[in-house]
Amino acid sequence: ISICRDLPNIEVITFSVNGISDLEPLNQCQNLSELYLRKNNIASLNELFYLKNLPRLRVLWLSENPCCGSDPHRYRMTVLRNLPSLQKLDNQAVTEEELSQALVDGEEITAPPARSVENGCPESTESSAAESTTETESELLNFSLEETNKIREELGMKPVPRDKFSSFSPRETDCNRKKRNNVLNAILLLMKELDVEGLEIIQQTVGRRLQAFRKKELQEE
Repeated sequence: ISICRDLPNIEVITFSVNGISDLEPLNQCQNLSELYLRKNNIASLNELFYLKNLPRLRVLWLSENPCCGSDPHRYRMTVLRNLPSLQKLDNQAVTEEELSQALVDGEEITAPPARSVENGCPESTESSAAESTTETESELLNFSLEETNKIREELGMKPVPRDKFSSFSPRETDCNRKKRNNVLNAILLLMKELDVEGLEIIQQTVGRRLQAFRKKELQEE
């Protein structure tokens, strides 16, 4: 998600099921209008502090994160109190009545969350263990494929077939798989910032690289 620091004009971000816990890289994305972060490791609603100054944010999908807690009403009211410009939260339309009620029932967030420094894969042992009990490899793949193809559709590209996307080794760790998905999503997001000339350069480079891979596969056979 750190790639977003270099994408101030990005409008739509889809990073569901990616072990994300820190929203600070998004606070400069002033044109962001849609943000999809389902099933990540966002532990505190204080992360909303980084979204409060995004004037165009209208759609947020934050469900199935630890920060949602056990009280759905308090969670929704707190999000809407701090992000009153939202039109849709967790795929549910926001009403004027909810926005008024949020001023009473929601908690005002005035500071970013306290953060501890971790190394390696950006998710704690506890959250990894919790996720492993609720997410199967198939579910992770479905979410990643869905979000990737959403971005490709927005870019006018053909969707990735499932048999081409599911080339991960079954022994590959969740951390490595998510990193690879993050790289793919980052590349697709960066492509949205390019003009025709830049996209043509990418196309030529990818074509040469694909030819090299195919040549190598034929030699190995």
